[in-house]
Amino acid sequence: MQQPHPAHRPGPAAARPPEATGRILVVDDDPTVAEIVTGYLVRAGHLVDRAADGPAALARAADHWPDLVVLDLMLPGMDGLEVCARLRERGPVPVIMLTARGDEDDRVLGLEVGADDYVTKPFSPRELVLRVESVLRRTRPAPTAVPAPAPLAAAGLAVDPAARRATKNGTELALTLREFDLLAFLLRHPGRAFGREELMREVWGWDFGDLSTVTVHVRRLRGKVEDDPANPRLIRTVWGVGYRFEPVGSGEPEDGADGSGSGADESGPGVHESGPGVAGPATREEN
Repeated sequence: MQQPHPAHRPGPAAARPPEATGRILVVDDDPTVAEIVTGYLVRAGHLVDRAADGPAALARAADHWPDLVVLDLMLPGMDGLEVCARLRERGPVPVIMLTARGDEDDRVLGLEVGADDYVTKPFSPRELVLRVESVLRRTRPAPTAVPAPAPLAAAGLAVDPAARRATKNGTELALTLREFDLLAFLLRHPGRAFGREELMREVWGWDFGDLSTVTVHVRRLRGKVEDDPANPRLIRTVWGVGYRFEPVGSGEPEDGADGSGSGADESGPGVHESGPGVAGPATREEN
């Protein structure tokens, strides 16, 4: 199995930071990968549990529910997709999927079962830590001194950012962390078109990354908020730009819309993760 590509190996990790900022469950059957990832996360101030396979991961999570799971896709016996689905049955938990293959189908499958992001091996442990901390920041409640964001409502959709609750026509929506954030962002900016790069920066908090992450989340969100996801009226593709939320759902359905959210902005040259220490190959978008 391929290993992460660190700039250097961290020193021995402490068993428990004095004030852990988050409990992270690292699930990987490669002890070297698990050790490197654990070392970087502990150095960043996190408390880390480890598991080498799916059953052990589920048992660890049952004993101490994690704030976030770093989950290898290719596990013996029970793969990461099944582990992710079973964890989500027990309760909401953010998941960052690790995959040793660059196949887009693997990445999309991970996002489809509810993973909030994926990182392709070989990867930079420092980048992984940044992504972990970005997710944790969005899952924690805002400090009491900061006023809670006002509820949002449009076109039968209602979002309460403080309660992390979204409904459509009064029925609660089962949204993942990123789907919720994406919907809330679009409702805050009705009628404005956003490119995928801008959505990744504003919703994910990243200045670089694989833009197919945005594409898949738009498709999944359409499947939950649109009456006819194949002909979206609320989250509309702006050809050559990105996406726009239409608060009244007016107008004709998109010509040829297939609910995938792909458009002129989602073809063309591949996207290369150019952040510091990223060792993975460029990824060509075929959405």
